[in-house]
Parts: sequence; C-alpha cells; structure tokens
Amino acid sequence: MTEITPGAGRMDDAGQAASVKSALAGFLNELKGFQGEVKSKLQQQDERLTMLQIKTFAGRPALSTAATEEAPHQKAFEAYVRTGNDDGFRSLTLEGKGMTTSVNADGGYLVDSQTADSIRNVLRSTSSIRQIATVVNVEATSYDVLIDRADIGSGWATETAALTETSSPQIERITIPLYELSAMPKASQRLLDDSAFDVEGWLAARVAEKFARAEATAFVSGDGVDKPKGFLTHTAVANASWVWGSLGYIATGAAGDFNSAKPADAIVDLVYALNAQYRANATFVMNSKTAGAVRKMKDADGRFLWADSLAAGEPARLMGYPVLIAEDMPDIAANAYAIAFGDFGAGYTIAERPDLRILRDPFSAKPHVLFYASKRVGGNVSDFAAIKLLKFAAS
Repeated sequence: MTEITPGAGRMDDAGQAASVKSALAGFLNELKGFQGEVKSKLQQQDERLTMLQIKTFAGRPALSTAATEEAPHQKAFEAYVRTGNDDGFRSLTLEGKGMTTSVNADGGYLVDSQTADSIRNVLRSTSSIRQIATVVNVEATSYDVLIDRADIGSGWATETAALTETSSPQIERITIPLYELSAMPKASQRLLDDSAFDVEGWLAARVAEKFARAEATAFVSGDGVDKPKGFLTHTAVANASWVWGSLGYIATGAAGDFNSAKPADAIVDLVYALNAQYRANATFVMNSKTAGAVRKMKDADGRFLWADSLAAGEPARLMGYPVLIAEDMPDIAANAYAIAFGDFGAGYTIAERPDLRILRDPFSAKPHVLFYASKRVGGNVSDFAAIKLLKFAAS
C-alpha cells in the first residue's frame, strides 16, 4: 500500500511553475536582444544611404523644373534635321508600324509618326477627291481592282423543253500603278539652328501643301504619265452611246452655258443618267465658280435646287445630293466637263504606300539645307458606270 504525504503535490506544481517562468523570462530577454540588433543594423544602413546620397549629389546644380522631356525619336529626328547627325537613330528600338522613324540603307529616313500624322490630316482636308474616293494602302508597285461588269444570263424553262446555254459573267481587271510624288523645300542653316524654330511643323506644312496641290490636280485631270490618271482624262461619250471604258455625259444644250430657257433640266438629266444603285451614294463635284452659278437655279415653282447645310461639317446639297467643291474642276466654258456626278467610292480608287520618306541634303544648295520628301501614290477610275459628266455644249 502506497503512502501519500499531505502537501507533496502542491510542492511539485510550484516547482513546475517556477521553471516555466524562468524559461519565459529567458526567451523575452533573447527577443529583446534580437530586436536591438535589428534596430542597430537598420540605423547603420540608413546612415550609409544618407552618406551615399550626400556624396552623389554634392556639388551638382539643381535641375531646371522648366525642362520638358522629349521622346527619343523626336530628339534624334531634330538632331538629324538641324545638323545631319544620325547617331541618335542607330540606338533607337522602334515599333514595327507603317510610319516610323528609321534608318534606310540608301540614306533616307522616314518621318517620325507625329509629323507624318500631321501631313496625312492636311491631305484629307485639302485633296478633295480623297474625301469621296476609295483609298487603299498597298505594299506593292501596283493595285489591281477586279470588276464584275456583266450579269449572268437566265431564262424561263418548262418541264419538258431543253435548256439553252446562258451568258457567263465577265471579270474586268483594272491595274492602278503607284507613282512617286515628291517635294523639295529648303531652309537656311541659320534658321534650323534657331532653337525656337519648329522644324517638324515647318516641314510638315511645306510638304503637305505641295503634296495636296499635286494630288488634287492629278486625281481630276492627271494624264497617267508618271502620275495618277484623273477621271476627266478618260474618253467621254454621249450617255446614250456609253460603253465600258468611257464616261457618259449629258449636254446642257448650249455652248459654254446652261440652256437659257430651262437651265435646271440639265442637272435633273445628269442625276437620272446615273443608275439607281449608284445614286444612293452619289456626290456632285464642281469648283467654286460653277457652284456660284448652280446655286442660283430654281425649279418651276421658284424653289432653289441648292440647299445649304444647317449642321456644321455637313456639305451643301443639290437636289438632295451632297456637293463637293474641288477647285481643280474646270470652269464653265464651251465643251467643258465642269460638273461630275457619281458614286466616287465605287468609281475612283486611290492606292498609296503608307510611308513617307525624308532625305536631308546640306551640300547641294549651301548655305541652305534641302529636304527631299517623297511618297508613292496612284489613282484611276475603277468603275466607268459610276460617274457621269455634264458637258457645256449643244450636244
């Protein structure tokens, strides 16, 4: 039989509690020591960073807060235009876009994207035919348009009668070659050295002005020799005798003017000479002088055929169809085709390469610097049934 001494259990519990308390006190002391070491190391690291910053920036002037950071391609382009230094281009990593700044093997440089965008915007607002024609970007020397110009034949059949062969559709291919359009403005080296001079804006404005005039003329009256072929240079025949490959015309009934008795009849005849499927998207094209004469016309009830737009940005309308003012259209004169009407989106196609090149020449015209800018563009009639002309002649 085991003997139990009174109070022995309480003494064992007290000893265990003292042991736990002692262990806990030791752990807290070690934790405090570790915290002290961490704080000490952080403080030392902070002091080292402070000393390093003092050594790095000691003696350096404060940076100007007015300085604006430019993109690398803008700095490189400005350096090339001002001094001919092309080192900045060689270190650029460029995105593969259609219009970027790059170094070509022959020494030409594409305009940076900002300048090229400015030029394209001016062309859209100035080269009038661009606004209504079909414009495509190509990466080749020409662009082919395929036209299905003949309908398939058909006929009625009976249950027992033999079927006869019907006609097949005909495909027409129209090739639009691309030609080089160029401009070569110049500026003095002293002007380029002026840091306040906007080189990119000047270059964009000069090139855009030259290209806009050249394109606008070629799309209307270009002869197709080293330039786009304008729609007015194609053979024009009386609409009653129209065949594919020529443009049909309606005569006003008077040489060099509208018919004095019924001047508005020629406009009505011109509209309805165009097939219905083209009239839905048709536009009148004429210059300002012709528009001044047309807008005075009235119908039999005394109402003007011309209606000015009441909304900003909307064109004026003639008989309900929009009017495009193209200053390269001829004036009213004997046998002149001063007014065109048609669906130019279907009838005329402009093909161009999306890139524009700039070559800097500081030697040929000293002390001036020449800038040779070039792009490739072509244009031609793509559907001869989509455009009709008004001829100012008796017949």
